[in-house]
Amino acid sequence: MATTKTLADIAEDMKEIDIAMLATKTAEGEITSRPMSNNGEVEYKGDSFYFSHATSRLAAEIAQDPRVTLTFTIEPGLLTGGGTYIAVQGQAELIRDKARFAEHWSPDLDLYFEEGIDTPDLIMIKVHANHIRYWYGAEQGEFDV
Repeated sequence: MATTKTLADIAEDMKEIDIAMLATKTAEGEITSRPMSNNGEVEYKGDSFYFSHATSRLAAEIAQDPRVTLTFTIEPGLLTGGGTYIAVQGQAELIRDKARFAEHWSPDLDLYFEEGIDTPDLIMIKVHANHIRYWYGAEQGEFDV
């Protein structure tokens, strides 16, 4: 099936989705996922930003293998049907620069990181998309970013 959506179309749809499932590979080679907030960043141009702790398993898994997958979902409504599903394959990068943290910080993150960008052991995870697949009801497609 021909791709009809563009990165701009995907970005518009992602405005409604706060939580992505971020999948990494464990040291044992298993695939694992966890929910991550996109921090309200909706000007999606192929990069997503998330926060975690440098000593987390997530950070260790990315350091070992930076290839990750993000999945975004809008469940179908009773009246609208269909549903929206977006899968992003990309490369993750661990960032330790407080100035860059500030560029992507949301006050909602203070719930998880009480000292804000000064939280000890804080890292930012940048995921740069290289391939996107999507499903909108019966419509589906994919493209390289």
